[in-house]
Amino acid sequence: RLASPQELPGAGWGGAARGPAMDLFGDLRRMNKRQLYYQVLNFAMIVSSALMIWKGLIVITGSESPIVVVLSGSMEPAFHRGDLLFLTNFHDDPIRAGEIVVFKVEGRDIPIVHRVIKIHEKENGNIKFLTKGDNNEVDDRGLYKEGQNWLEKKDVVGRARGFLPYVGMVTIIMNDYPKFKYALLAVMGAYVLLKRES
Repeated sequence: RLASPQELPGAGWGGAARGPAMDLFGDLRRMNKRQLYYQVLNFAMIVSSALMIWKGLIVITGSESPIVVVLSGSMEPAFHRGDLLFLTNFHDDPIRAGEIVVFKVEGRDIPIVHRVIKIHEKENGNIKFLTKGDNNEVDDRGLYKEGQNWLEKKDVVGRARGFLPYVGMVTIIMNDYPKFKYALLAVMGAYVLLKRES
């Protein structure tokens, strides 16, 4: 005999078009409320744990951004696009020529990773310094705000202490392709919500 549409694999409600999204909603419908609340709390715990780890790193390293991704090739060959940098920013440590710093300038949202090339110390002990990308022809005076020729300690987000090559490429891809970022977050959220305890 011929199989009815309901007996065909993948047929029936949604037919052959039924995909992973439909399976996801089906799994959510089959969960009882207690399971669903448990999984939501589990997901919230993972997110809050990640935030606590981040805040802990801020306290330990003294930097508002203890981990950053290199977004350009201006520091090649020292660092390449996609490298993950680990920063510290202890205020007692003096800034030295040759050190790689991450700094923010007024009018730019994204911090810059460049090398200190000159130090200018005032009589009162205050230090100003000039930076430049290793792969750039000129210093960074063109990147600073108008009328600013030197950076100060308050502009520094952190100093590079270590790195992992190319690990940050995922972050760059997510920034370049926002739809990929949202899809990845949705998949991760769904996985945590639907994961069964063994």
